[in-house]
Amino acid sequence: MEYVEVLLPSICVGGLFYFAMKALLNVDRSERKALAEAEREADLAGDPDTSSRGSEKESN
Repeated sequence: MEYVEVLLPSICVGGLFYFAMKALLNVDRSERKALAEAEREADLAGDPDTSSRGSEKESN
């Protein structure tokens, strides 16, 4: 029983850390997905800012 009392706080902190990191990684993944979607829509719309970047790549 003594071992449980000693290990329980560490296990709880480890669980909180796991869920916090999982949430951060999910937010990052969804943000990257939204950014890629926005860039794709901008490319389809013929945004002059993104088309000028493409011509710079071709000239190099």
